[in-house]
Amino acid sequence: MKSSDYIARFLEAQGVKTVFEMAGGMITHMLDSLHQLTPIDIVSMHHEQSASFAADAYGRVTGVPGVAMATSGPGATNLLTGIASCYFDSSPAVFITGQVNIHEQKGDRNIRQLGFQETDIISMARPVTKACYAVTDAHELPAILEDAFRIALSGRPGPVLIDIPMNLQRVDITPTLPIPFVTRERVAHQLTPGVFDELVAEVAAARKPLILVGRGVRSSFMTEEFRRFVELTQIPVVTTLLAVDAIPHDHPLRVGYIGSYGNRWANMALGHADLLIVLGSRLDIRQTGADTDYFKGTRPIYHVDCEVGEINNRVLGCREVVADLEDFFTLAHSYYTPELFQPKQEWLEELAASKVQWRDTNELPDITGINPNVFMHALSKPRLGSGYVADVGNHQMWAAQSLELGADQLYMTSGGLGSMGFALPAALGMCFATGRKPVVVIAGDGGFQMNIQELQCIVHNKLPVKLVVLNNNCLGMIRQFQDSYFEGRYQSTYWGYSAPDFTKIAEAYGIKTLTIASPDDVEQGADWLWADPNEPALLQVMIDTHTNCYPKLAFGRPITEMEPFAKPLEMEGT
Repeated sequence: MKSSDYIARFLEAQGVKTVFEMAGGMITHMLDSLHQLTPIDIVSMHHEQSASFAADAYGRVTGVPGVAMATSGPGATNLLTGIASCYFDSSPAVFITGQVNIHEQKGDRNIRQLGFQETDIISMARPVTKACYAVTDAHELPAILEDAFRIALSGRPGPVLIDIPMNLQRVDITPTLPIPFVTRERVAHQLTPGVFDELVAEVAAARKPLILVGRGVRSSFMTEEFRRFVELTQIPVVTTLLAVDAIPHDHPLRVGYIGSYGNRWANMALGHADLLIVLGSRLDIRQTGADTDYFKGTRPIYHVDCEVGEINNRVLGCREVVADLEDFFTLAHSYYTPELFQPKQEWLEELAASKVQWRDTNELPDITGINPNVFMHALSKPRLGSGYVADVGNHQMWAAQSLELGADQLYMTSGGLGSMGFALPAALGMCFATGRKPVVVIAGDGGFQMNIQELQCIVHNKLPVKLVVLNNNCLGMIRQFQDSYFEGRYQSTYWGYSAPDFTKIAEAYGIKTLTIASPDDVEQGADWLWADPNEPALLQVMIDTHTNCYPKLAFGRPITEMEPFAKPLEMEGT
């Protein structure tokens, strides 16, 4: 069997239904094999970075590693941002790059390059992958592919890179058939009956227990089991940015979104809780604030994570529970019965009152024009579409603060890497992963311009992607930073920056458009977007340039102290 044919058959055997790529000479054998031998949908993007972001989203949604292919040299290096996104946000993915023929590689010669576009992508990608393979023998490909998929899926998921010289793609190999199906391997857990006895005793003794849920629940595909656990224990829940969709907006035990731009009432709940159960969150600085001593306090924190290095990393003194969440929830449901847990009624009433007192739509009382938080509520009230993909910036935070997600809807964004330009190509990945169900992009004018070329991919594939561009004609999150620390000197965010009329661009691609600029137009705009659920549409929402995102953690202060009422103690460095 030709080795490129085996690669195609192997991907099909793993349940890969879509491959994202940007064509180049060094991957033509693999593209041809995919086309001739499999029903896999080959999606031609218009930039390799877009292909990598689409693969990231595909892996997050399906649990099958997203696959993106690119040629050597610039094709491979353009994948790196999306590879890093997968690495930091725990997305399973396998990236396959073509490489120049082995006899055209420089090897140990003291030169920069021998073959055209020859590039050592392995050395570049190694810090942001779980594993990298430079193929030197085509007969090793079956074992390498199996290892790559197993590693991408197992433990904390992430990306793997395979670099294959072009001449090895056409070599005949004799693989073992049938092709094996690679499954996920869980980490060895440290769960004992004593852990669960201890935890139930702590919950009984606590007056204000709280669950902090992170992306680990989604990446382990334990969302339903997590919701069962919440209903069993009757403990209220706060979510990180990447877990906004872990619990429906209208769930009675959902408190809100926490962190640097979290809901004010949710951050207060996090600060006041006397017992914290952390499930699949790494407790980074944007979740805890810089004052980790305050965050820990004297309260017990049970930190459940599959990666031991993340526990007691920044926040010290946590009860270490190393386990895959699948094992944790399975054993919890076998040990616990509803009689062991009683709702903390006073605590729930306190949380409800705080939510009313610090309503998200009141954080910008003197706003000019459209209130972004009001808009997010209106946008999501129809509960249509499979979910939302937010880009990076103030719009990302307004979305996390105020979207009303249904039980089956997803919220996706670039968390650890925080890459602008993520949303549009990632939405394409989500759309293919969900069987072409409608997806909503929420982007700012800055991030939308970074991969705007993928509007053609939407049109070419007739995808029902709804595009919402919050256009404040500036890079708003950094402009707000300049207000705080640079006395309003807006170099490169407002001065020297500009944005086009996105309706004209979208219309050039053949996409229907509408612009709204008045608070009176918000409901009409949201309704217009869904006039035809199966057609793409772009809604441009004009936002005043000086609209800030509040609340915002006052850097250096405890998580409960947020701007504009509290001022930072120092310049934030993250």
